[in-house]
Amino acid sequence: MDKALRIIIGEAPPARLDKALARDVPEAAALSRTRLAKLIAEGAVTRGGEVLSDPKVKVAEGDEIVIAVPQAEESHIGPEDIPLDIVWEDDDLVVVNKPAGMVVHPAPGTPTGTLVNALLHHFGGKLSGVGGVARPGIVHRIDKDTSGLLVVAKSDRAHHGLAAQFEAHSADRAYRAICYGVPNQGDPRLLGTRGVSVEPGGVLCIQSGLARHKTDRQRQAVFFDGQGRHAVTRARVLESFGAPPAMALLECRLETGRTHQIRVHMAHAGHGLVGDPVYGGRRKPPVKAIGEAVATEVAGFDRQALHAAELGFDHPATGERLRFEAPLPADMQSLLEALRNAG
Repeated sequence: MDKALRIIIGEAPPARLDKALARDVPEAAALSRTRLAKLIAEGAVTRGGEVLSDPKVKVAEGDEIVIAVPQAEESHIGPEDIPLDIVWEDDDLVVVNKPAGMVVHPAPGTPTGTLVNALLHHFGGKLSGVGGVARPGIVHRIDKDTSGLLVVAKSDRAHHGLAAQFEAHSADRAYRAICYGVPNQGDPRLLGTRGVSVEPGGVLCIQSGLARHKTDRQRQAVFFDGQGRHAVTRARVLESFGAPPAMALLECRLETGRTHQIRVHMAHAGHGLVGDPVYGGRRKPPVKAIGEAVATEVAGFDRQALHAAELGFDHPATGERLRFEAPLPADMQSLLEALRNAG
């Protein structure tokens, strides 16, 4: 059954219905602008019994607007009893340490065995209904073969609060990555690469637009001059390996969160990630610097060496700043130990 939400338009409202509702709908209703626009288009918004299906219709102070908010439909995605590494959980959200190899959300090629399937089983019906469908609130994603931390909303309030933080880039995300070569702030090639600069402390900053590759739709590509979605990655070297140094462990921090962002940006800077099947190219391990045995281990690493190690955000209900860390998974830790011994 629909739930009738009554709104009294406040003082000095925006002239348009959609903008006035976005301002005056209570936060507790957990209706985003996108959701409100959809409800208007569906004829779920009325004034004095008259359906208001035009988002541009004029409203005035004191108008009573009624929104018929439908109950969230059941998701077509089925629950599956898949073990989860839960780092934190309360009534509003859950933080999960996702293993490499697990897809976040079902897709045509991966309809089952995903993080969402596991969460549906774990939540036992306590789900966000954002968008009109009862499902876990996937606010951000990491690639199938990237391991590490994800926050998922259980309530509509948490979904909107977390989504706003990711959109405003106020959530903190730091990754660990193992790359070919060692980014050097004095390297003329690196500094001559468009979109690459060095900030205080030797932090590498890569800025560009990111969008689908023009010919390979499975890839993302770097663009400039206003093309693509703005993306900013900052990376600093934590350790270097080899004699002479030929590989590095990086800390990569995201200012934005675009698809494949770290992988694309590091490849653009000439420091592709070990094991990356899409952006790593055909780069061979530096045998002379790390030895044949370790080079073989590097060549055999079967996923991108990328781990979402740190996550920070404000709790959408309490405002408390939460920070989480996930240790490196066993495969990356083993590779690092081998590289350290080679050095």
